[in-house]
Amino acid sequence: MNLNSWIQTVLLRELESLERELSLFPGEEMIWSVVPGISNSSGTLALHVCGNLQHFVGAVLGSSGYVRNRELEFARRGVPRAALVSEIRQTMGVVREVLSGLAPERLSLEYPVELAGSRVATGLFLLHLESHLAHHLGQVGYLRRALTGENVSSGAVSVKALSPRPAGAA
Repeated sequence: MNLNSWIQTVLLRELESLERELSLFPGEEMIWSVVPGISNSSGTLALHVCGNLQHFVGAVLGSSGYVRNRELEFARRGVPRAALVSEIRQTMGVVREVLSGLAPERLSLEYPVELAGSRVATGLFLLHLESHLAHHLGQVGYLRRALTGENVSSGAVSVKALSPRPAGAA
């Protein structure tokens, strides 16, 4: 395995964990709830990380044609859990397809677009995207526990999930 496939493995693990986190909410309405001091619901965070990856991995690196509406990611409410899961799985497919086809040497080249006034290597930006996803995944898990009062783990950071998978496995 190379760094590219490692990044893909971790991104897919985090997206699978996000799906598990959403499944642990006892009701769909709670996915859209927050506690005092928190502005983004778990549903909002799911839409945001999917839009983020579909844009930066799918559209920019993979020329998928995806058009991001970041404002809508934060404005939409009440999206059914099944639709959120579908969005997560679609994002997983984009990550799998684009990163599987990305030449390893591409990681050391500059990311194709300027980011916040900076130019960075593609591999470094992909690591940034992974930590961004992991950050929001942690928020989803913590918010779920705060809302439900249940200390149930989704197994979000399973080391076992880093083991090589057979081709075509989710």
